[in-house]
Amino acid sequence: MVPPSRCLVVHFVLWMYCLVLWLGDADLAVHGFVVVVRRCDKHHPKKTTTSTTTLPPSPSPTIAARLPLLQSFTSTGWDSFEKLQIMPIGEAQRKYRRTVYTHDDWKNHRSSDRFIVYLQAILTSGFYKNLAGEVLLTTYIATAVCLYNALAGGYTDFQGVQQAAVLSSQYFPVIGLPFAAFTLTSPSLGLLLVFRTNTSYKRWDEARKNWGMNINHTRNLNRLANAYYDSTDVSLEERQDDLTHVAECTWAFVRAMKRHLSPEEEDEADFVKELFLKLPAQQAETVVKAAHRPNRALQDLSYAIEALPMHYLRKHELHHALTIFEDNLGSSERILTSPVPLFYSRHLARFLAVWLLLLPLAIYDAFATSWNHIAMIPATVVISTMLFGIEEIGTQLEEPFTVLPMQSFCDKIYNWCTEISTWQPGDNDRLPKPVEPIHGLYFTEKSVDWTTVSPPPPLPVVGHTTHAAAGVTSNASPSRPAAAAAAAVKTSKKPDRGGGLPPPSPSSSPHQLSMEDFLKRQSQGSS
Repeated sequence: MVPPSRCLVVHFVLWMYCLVLWLGDADLAVHGFVVVVRRCDKHHPKKTTTSTTTLPPSPSPTIAARLPLLQSFTSTGWDSFEKLQIMPIGEAQRKYRRTVYTHDDWKNHRSSDRFIVYLQAILTSGFYKNLAGEVLLTTYIATAVCLYNALAGGYTDFQGVQQAAVLSSQYFPVIGLPFAAFTLTSPSLGLLLVFRTNTSYKRWDEARKNWGMNINHTRNLNRLANAYYDSTDVSLEERQDDLTHVAECTWAFVRAMKRHLSPEEEDEADFVKELFLKLPAQQAETVVKAAHRPNRALQDLSYAIEALPMHYLRKHELHHALTIFEDNLGSSERILTSPVPLFYSRHLARFLAVWLLLLPLAIYDAFATSWNHIAMIPATVVISTMLFGIEEIGTQLEEPFTVLPMQSFCDKIYNWCTEISTWQPGDNDRLPKPVEPIHGLYFTEKSVDWTTVSPPPPLPVVGHTTHAAAGVTSNASPSRPAAAAAAAVKTSKKPDRGGGLPPPSPSSSPHQLSMEDFLKRQSQGSS
């Protein structure tokens, strides 16, 4: 076992890393140094307990005081990294990246000093903290190359005097690689990175469009339900209850879809709480116990639509929105369960890691003008951070649902749909016009009194048409009075091709026909 005193290079890199962090946040640098040194001591334990140095067991009081800010922070606008002073590392930070922009956020987003602000936030950015392990590894290799080549090929001391090589032997040559190897492979690496990020962004974009379709069609569904609602013989309280139930069922579906696409440990408790708060207890319990909760919520919405008093053709139009909901759900499930092919992402990760880990060997001679080639170390840090960052962007976007503000979408859908359900015809100080009887046939499934229905006007006849049965030639068939049309319907045995209606069947009353029979005879009469 190698003692910690032999890990000179490792500790040198750690001190450099903590010095950089100290410039941005001293307390966070101390905490980060504690973590990395503990990891080093875990692999290289000390033999005795004679040391008087002790490490703090927990973050400093300043960090502990900031933790409540982290727990209570919910805003995700343009300046979220300024409001959130400590960005968590790893999966914990994804819920703080669910950005919802306002007009003020867009003004800041395109402000002229955005580059200054972004550069100032580099040291506190949670995105770059995710790359700490990879960047530290490449920095360690660059530092090791500088130290080894200084010992094997000579070095310059602090007085500027060139010193001879400490390891002057043929077995310890100066190491390096030809830069041409990296020049030849860099286009391939660039294409892989571009394809990775583009594919991941398309997945994010498709997921966002799915939720955009949900938002649009939830509003459209509730708007049509309100407009198509037949309030005949229905009290205002009953109308309000029906439309509110449709709005709640609409929200229940999108909320169940959000839970379906979110981690259980993050959203399960809130989902159950919200459902029992906004839905009847039995309905909420049915959705919670369902094996596929969005399907159950969508079925409840279908029942709510079927219970509305309106014509079945209009119900069919409402059900079309539910089909779109099902398509959006299936598309989102496909994104969640099917990642970018693993062999592609794994090969890219290996390609990029090997390329960057060997890069210090190729750029060593390029920094010969700096003192002992030491400028290669910060250059390696910058290059590895940028390239590892591109791969990290693709990885973070590949699963988009935990960075989409789905909870915000659900809350907005609930507010908008419940507001639409409160609107009524005439509440804008413009009373609706009475419905014509012929139009009412398409609004309701109730029986029709044929004595009050005027037949539709006849189809125009182009040119001269000869009626063989009557032997009459005319340029157009004039419309007949309503009473004559009704009499023709009662007495004729054949359809009146001049625009009249076919006779009723013997089994039905001549004055009371269902809407289906009317449409059937109407089509026969106009054929």
